[in-house]
Amino acid sequence: MALQAGLAMAVPIVVLAASGRSDIALLAATGAFTVIYGGWLRPRERARFAPLVALALTACAAGGTLAGAGGTIAVLGGVLVLTVVSAAIAGWVSLGPPGPVFFVLVFGLSAQVTSVHAGGQRAVDPWLYLALVAASSVFACLLVVAPLALPRYRREPVRPRRALFPRRWGAVARTLTVRAAIVAVVGVGAAVAVDPERSYWIVCAGLAVVGLPVGRRDAAVRGIHRTVGTVVGAAAYLALAFLPVPVWALGLVLGGLQFAIELVVVRHYALALVFITPLVLLIIGAATGDGASLPLALERVVDTLVGAAVGTVAALAVRLRAD
Repeated sequence: MALQAGLAMAVPIVVLAASGRSDIALLAATGAFTVIYGGWLRPRERARFAPLVALALTACAAGGTLAGAGGTIAVLGGVLVLTVVSAAIAGWVSLGPPGPVFFVLVFGLSAQVTSVHAGGQRAVDPWLYLALVAASSVFACLLVVAPLALPRYRREPVRPRRALFPRRWGAVARTLTVRAAIVAVVGVGAAVAVDPERSYWIVCAGLAVVGLPVGRRDAAVRGIHRTVGTVVGAAAYLALAFLPVPVWALGLVLGGLQFAIELVVVRHYALALVFITPLVLLIIGAATGDGASLPLALERVVDTLVGAAVGTVAALAVRLRAD
């Protein structure tokens, strides 16, 4: 799975850069998030599940571009609604890790990179961006299907989808939804006071704490991990961003980061965030023209502190009860 995730991140970037489109190459990284869902499924089951994730992520990207065209209020409202709805669905169908966080991240990232900036210009054409997301998502699905070339995987039985994702609106789903609602409302409110364009990052930092069914102690630990990992990851981003590295080589670096994330995220969340943070910041920087930006790194550290604190408070306030 780590190898698939790394290839899904690196190959589209390297191919676009080699074909002379270094200006948009890093945006193709978004579709790679398709691979990170369903890691606990068997290969045939993942092959059926990955297209659904790809469709969901592409829909979030499309929603983000529409919200970006609608202005700040539309983006803030979209982040709030999507956070609650995605958390509710994730709890209802027992989605599993990494939970709803990447759906909100893709929505917010898409809104930021395609919105109208000063002078009436867009950083990226929305149709081009959506085409890149869709194409990279399809490539990610092909990587998920690739193991089925081996007969031993094709012969494995496939469990019914309802057995894999039992639909149950029980105590766990309700707890996830209420916690996510707290994170969404407080996070969006904090973003209004600071910078509305950063709302999705604050909310995602909170969702990373409460987006999975964890108890109060584990949520507090995840909040600490989120903060420490982001601070170290922001430093790593600055080290990478200031290096005179060509885009194709940067694609290899991002692929390596994604590979490392999948290897360590289950065992040590803070260490995974050391790799996640520079990966996402490099994508944002490339799309917005803030390639090597100390303010960008500092802003994301502050946003993470706020979001992780909100997520931890939400987890402490709403106790997780068994169904």
